[in-house]
Amino acid sequence: MVGSGRCVVAVDGPSGSGKSTVSRRLAATLGAQYLDTGAMYRAVTWAVLTSGIDPHDAEAVAKVAGELDLDVGTDPTEPHVCVDGTPVDRAIRGPEVTAAVSAVAAVPWVRQLLVAQQRKIIAAVGRIVVEGRDIGTVVAPDAELKVYLTASADARARRRSAENAADLVATAADLDRRDRLDSTRAADPLQQAADAVVLDTTELGIDEVVARLRGMLDGRSSGAFGGAA
Repeated sequence: MVGSGRCVVAVDGPSGSGKSTVSRRLAATLGAQYLDTGAMYRAVTWAVLTSGIDPHDAEAVAKVAGELDLDVGTDPTEPHVCVDGTPVDRAIRGPEVTAAVSAVAAVPWVRQLLVAQQRKIIAAVGRIVVEGRDIGTVVAPDAELKVYLTASADARARRRSAENAADLVATAADLDRRDRLDSTRAADPLQQAADAVVLDTTELGIDEVVARLRGMLDGRSSGAFGGAA
């Protein structure tokens, strides 16, 4: 049985490193909750674009974000995102949102607002796997386990291209652009936490990555996830 204590697993890394699939599967195997913080930024971006707002207009973007009713499910088997009661799970994965999300996520007020919501969700559920780009450094710096997933640029581009049935060259260029924007923004940039375990997934399958993370948790002393089936 999974322990009843608080335990947070923070999974950070760039696009295409395997964060979402690994985090969801890890949470499911542990009987824990799951939070995709990137989906929250995508949801705000969808609302911004739907409102006809320029994603680079920080003041207008902040206004839209502040007025949203954002609902994010934490069941790893059925995660969902709703904006003002409207399911947007498919819409937020479209190319328009993908192209604009880095600009929206760079707005300091948006980050402040969503980080506060993310921390509230984490505190409410106790045992959770959280994925994003600033989890170990900003959202949950006291997480029991911090992991930074990475992979070669070629591997990440191939994975994302296969997921979206998109052109490989264009996908590689887009990933490079997002990596650059996310890692150089002034507010909460993508970076590895000093005490994070770095795991290169280039040559690893999902099951192997999940098994390695389970092994890391089993070796921790907190016991909150100990003995999970």
